[in-house]
Amino acid sequence: MIETMEKILKKAQAEQYAVAAYNVNNLEWARFILEASEDSKTPVILEVSESAVTYMGGFNVAAQMIRALVKDLKITVPVAIHLDHGKSVESCKQAIDAGFTSVMFDGSQLPLEENISKTKEVVNYAHQHGVTVEAEIGKVGGENSEIVHADPNECVRIVQESGIDFLAPALGSVHGLYHGEPHIDFDTTKKIRDLTGLPLVLHGGTGIPDEMLLEGIKSGICKVNINTELQIAWSMALRKYLNDNQEVYDPRPIMKSGEMAMKEEIVYKNKLLGSYGKAN
Repeated sequence: MIETMEKILKKAQAEQYAVAAYNVNNLEWARFILEASEDSKTPVILEVSESAVTYMGGFNVAAQMIRALVKDLKITVPVAIHLDHGKSVESCKQAIDAGFTSVMFDGSQLPLEENISKTKEVVNYAHQHGVTVEAEIGKVGGENSEIVHADPNECVRIVQESGIDFLAPALGSVHGLYHGEPHIDFDTTKKIRDLTGLPLVLHGGTGIPDEMLLEGIKSGICKVNINTELQIAWSMALRKYLNDNQEVYDPRPIMKSGEMAMKEEIVYKNKLLGSYGKAN
């Protein structure tokens, strides 16, 4: 059933577990994630990046595809449809109008004042439509970006001045694969949790050791974004299938060949984060 992230993450916050937010890249991925979550009775967040929205044909396609799958697959676990890293106020509004139940406005590259003002504009529009909003402070690392740790005082400001529902403070994680050992500042995470009272979000969940994810949950992390790990599991299984079945040209078994590898990874992560069986 379709839910807002607020209902899903408030329960996670109260019971001290985290919910995985899995990136959707196509119809097959959405189906695999939904089925694995239903089988494990796990609430789930299906998030779509702007680049994936473009790849799939638009905001309406992405939102209505997920909604149709939830209906036709008879999915009973709570499902939120989330825009990941919305780069503009307009794209967030388009996602809301298309049927997303949550959006992230990523103003982390902007000066603080502009980040707050644009985030507030998104919040005002989203809340009028019953949609929740995530924002980011600091900069999560990546291939071409340097990590900038979140300032707790700035976190308080954006929470109080914009009215967001969830906060993604950058505290040492990176998007994609790590080069070296991850270092996440959990002391600051706890401080931000205590100062803001909001469910916190960890971007760049791939490659973080299990014990660090568990420490993150204790520190206030209620949502963990996961994409690269699923990409790796799916692509490795697909490559093996093509190597073993070079005569196959039907795209359906080719795309489906990564299903079990993805589902195994999803169930493992759901159990690790403590959300397994928490759908009721």
